[in-house]
Amino acid sequence: MKETIKQEVLQRMLPLLDNFQIQELKHTLETVLCKYLEENSNKLEISNHELLQKFLEAKRIEGCSEKTLNYYQHTINRMLEKIEKEVLHIMTEDLRSYLTNYQKQNNLSRVTIDNVRRILSSFFSWLEDEEYLIKSPIRRIHKVKTTSSIKDTYSDEELEKMRDSCKEKRDLALIDMLASTGMRVGELVRLNRGDLDFNERECKVLGKGNKERIIYFDARTKIHLQEYLDSRSDDSEALFVTLKSPYSRLTIGGVESRVREIGKLLNIEKVHPHKFRRTLATKAIDKGMPIEQLQQLLGHKRIDTTLQYAMVKQSNVKLAHKKYIG
Repeated sequence: MKETIKQEVLQRMLPLLDNFQIQELKHTLETVLCKYLEENSNKLEISNHELLQKFLEAKRIEGCSEKTLNYYQHTINRMLEKIEKEVLHIMTEDLRSYLTNYQKQNNLSRVTIDNVRRILSSFFSWLEDEEYLIKSPIRRIHKVKTTSSIKDTYSDEELEKMRDSCKEKRDLALIDMLASTGMRVGELVRLNRGDLDFNERECKVLGKGNKERIIYFDARTKIHLQEYLDSRSDDSEALFVTLKSPYSRLTIGGVESRVREIGKLLNIEKVHPHKFRRTLATKAIDKGMPIEQLQQLLGHKRIDTTLQYAMVKQSNVKLAHKKYIG
């Protein structure tokens, strides 16, 4: 009976109180009804900083990279600084106002502001799961509706032009590797010579969350990689290095800068490493590759992410309509 009374009172008061007030009410009810829970009273005294650090520790154990953790920390800290409340006092209206003002002040896209909402939702959901909060204040703030746009990919002609323009064997192998594997540029620069298996035309990459996977390259890429490696005189273990001594491992910025220079030389717009990845995904879907296999090839955790990369050509939709319907 005591537990039933406590739960009914809490449920009726949920819409009217913030998390701190609900916690106080729960504490009072438990005391009055002889159901005091010691561990919950301790949780009331924890600071915003401590809660955030505990959340980041949990995410680190789950396998999130340091880059992702830093993004989480920056995003959540910015919200806490703007709202200027203890986490237990934050209400839905506070978060809704924060997201609205933050979007307007920084002229952010819907996609960007939804990423912020998603991170905050992850933080408050964790607090709820760990019983620091009774209810997540962001639960009633739903996903931001976004418009899906067809993003550019490289045409076969543009890829051939880029290959033909390469005067360095490294650049040719670099273009081929990006185009035939669809790997992330961060994965590319971490590759070592020993990661390649030329017999199987495959290599092992370390993706997001420090997850290893096997990716594959075509025969042309194999030839150009071998020619590039045979031409090198350095003893660096890195697969791609700078053209001049001391032949340091190529960085993400170095790859981005090089492909951008190639694009400017050929008057090809928006040349960047990620576009190779999107091009491969689109071609694979276009030629009938099962989405589950493409998901594994690209190293995506969720299939929704893979679908965002793969934009099927309208001409193929028309042909499919004629074949199956018309």
